[in-house]
Amino acid sequence: MPKTAEMTQDALRLPTIDAGVRIGHVHLKVADLQRALDFYCGVLGFTLTTSRPGAAFISAGGYHHHIGLNTWESLGGSPPPAGATGLYHTAILYPTRPLLADVLRRLIVAKIPLEGASDHGVSEALYLRDPDDNGVELYWDRPKDQWPKKPDGGLRMYTNPLDLHDLLAELDKQPTK
Repeated sequence: MPKTAEMTQDALRLPTIDAGVRIGHVHLKVADLQRALDFYCGVLGFTLTTSRPGAAFISAGGYHHHIGLNTWESLGGSPPPAGATGLYHTAILYPTRPLLADVLRRLIVAKIPLEGASDHGVSEALYLRDPDDNGVELYWDRPKDQWPKKPDGGLRMYTNPLDLHDLLAELDKQPTK
């Protein structure tokens, strides 16, 4: 069926995407599968759910996979050059601030440097690079009723430095197991 200007205009008038739609997973090309697994499973704590030659699938909480890792087209490869298009970062949402504090502790122990740490009002985020130089954001969302608002009621996001010492203090507030 040929595309027409009328069909295109009709498509643009359709309702917005359903609120229940979620991003299911991200699939990353990596140079070294074991090195990627050491980072995503060993440091961040994901679980390997399945693998096949040149690929591994990892998750949190028993989902089939949140992240796919493969070397099918990238074994031994290098990251894309600066200025190239591609994925800016993968954002991994933690359900609570103490869990974000725990992953910060894991990064410190593993000596993985941060590129940044920001308070966005609606969330707090840590920014870093995985072993293949892919951008990674680790964050938690504040409860929606705490999100900052503009005087007109609209959402007011910002980027302020995140106090990492205050974030790590969350670990001291947790009951010992």
